Amino acid sequence: MRRRCESGIIVLTAVFFMMFTAVIMRYFIISYNREHMELAEARAELKIVSGESQGTIYDRNMMPLVNTEYRYYAAAVPQAADREELKRYAVDASSFCESYDKGEPFVFECREGVKDSDAVTVFRIPVRTGKTQLAKHVIGSLSEGKGVSGIEYAYDSILRGDYRESSVTYQTDGFGRVLIGDGKEVYRSKADIPGVVTALDMDIQKICEDAGRNIEKGAIVMADVRTGDILAMASFPSYDTEDMAGALSDKRSPLINRALYSYGVGSIFKLVTACEAINEGKGGYLYKCKGSTDISGQIFNCHRLDGHGWQDMTEAMRNSCNTYFITLSSRLDIDSLHDLAYSLGFGRETYLCRGIAGSAGVLPTADELDIPAELANFSFGQGKLTATPLQITQLTCAIAGDGYMPQLRLIKGLTKDGISVGNEKAPQVSRVMDDETAGKLRDMMISAIRDNLDSNARTLEVPIAAKTSTAQTGRYDKAGNELCHAWITGFFPAYAPEYALTVLIEDGGYGNDAAAPVFREIAEAVQSEISD
Repeated sequence: MRRRCESGIIVLTAVFFMMFTAVIMRYFIISYNREHMELAEARAELKIVSGESQGTIYDRNMMPLVNTEYRYYAAAVPQAADREELKRYAVDASSFCESYDKGEPFVFECREGVKDSDAVTVFRIPVRTGKTQLAKHVIGSLSEGKGVSGIEYAYDSILRGDYRESSVTYQTDGFGRVLIGDGKEVYRSKADIPGVVTALDMDIQKICEDAGRNIEKGAIVMADVRTGDILAMASFPSYDTEDMAGALSDKRSPLINRALYSYGVGSIFKLVTACEAINEGKGGYLYKCKGSTDISGQIFNCHRLDGHGWQDMTEAMRNSCNTYFITLSSRLDIDSLHDLAYSLGFGRETYLCRGIAGSAGVLPTADELDIPAELANFSFGQGKLTATPLQITQLTCAIAGDGYMPQLRLIKGLTKDGISVGNEKAPQVSRVMDDETAGKLRDMMISAIRDNLDSNARTLEVPIAAKTSTAQTGRYDKAGNELCHAWITGFFPAYAPEYALTVLIEDGGYGNDAAAPVFREIAEAVQSEISD
């Protein structure tokens, strides 16, 4: 009997325990389901960023110089997106599959053609630069998302303002699952519309870069004669924006903007000496070149060793006779000649915008020019004198523009809508010579090309006026030949000037051999562009 009672107690205890366990489990299930339902009913948001846009740098005609190409990105929700369909459009199929199989919303680069749906959102994102980028030295570069040179640096805060990210935002439940069908909020950034408007002309910039394709080291600058707007500014060699390491290791220093650097000027400066002579009433000076001249015991040679014979100023400019201008300068007022050079921009920095300014170069002092040999060198652009392609272009604008010299302008203003320009300032011009003097200098430059059958700048396509230079450097190559900078500056059309153009080829040799053909190619191409 006792054993039966003990067995009954054990059974009752077991039954009681099982009933208690069942009650506890029931309570837990009810509690869990309630929490589960509450989580399922809870709402949250999931934001997927699909790239960002940056402000645009425009040319004078509101054509973009950056953001000219696009890439496509798609934000996808794996649970509702067709895997195989999207895989066909993925730029990297392997990476796409890996991301898709994780089961979480993701972004992948795709080709054009993907359709938007509840589970897929496609964005077109501007590409900042590319291998075909124009005006690389002017535009500048970025590092870690910030401008570090050029216009990118000067206007960093404007080009990289707010609301740059494009995104899609989904509703999710308490477990983070996207609620397909509950709608989505898509934000497509318009940060690429506002930006900076330059004075550059995209077509002319390309013409200049194409014409300078074979320049080892040098620069080309073209400006509007009347306004001083820089229509093109190219530096050579160029570089690949996607290989900055290669550019940094290149011994030719391709990252340097040579349009901003100063070089020995050479015979182009004879225009300044001639200008001062005309101002002083000595424009009719005649001189017989015998091939050399003695200045205080120092012999200065003309490039034509047997001499040019008797010449007036126009003939001496066409022949680029050194001794003519050396002896002419000795008859001029030194202080007036120095001041004229300064008023024409020599010895002064050419400010374009923050971080972009042409060197002041070197303008000898009036005291230094009081030394006869120094003055002799100065008269035909040798000695200590140096200048930038920008300064030479500005001088040419003054001659072509009836004596009015414009301040060179790279930036026209800003734009909010990509259509109109705001904050634009009127061109700044100053009179630096009277119109009669400018006219005489123009005639000399016209004659230097028109009446010189050996000029490589002559063309039947458009009348050209120009002056070449071969600037000595005092440096020699391994064969013992002196390295010289090749220059040409001029304007066209010759009889109704619109464009001032300067070509510099560093260590390029003779101006007529190296720089003049580049000038001619640009003038012909621009004239053809206008005619079309």
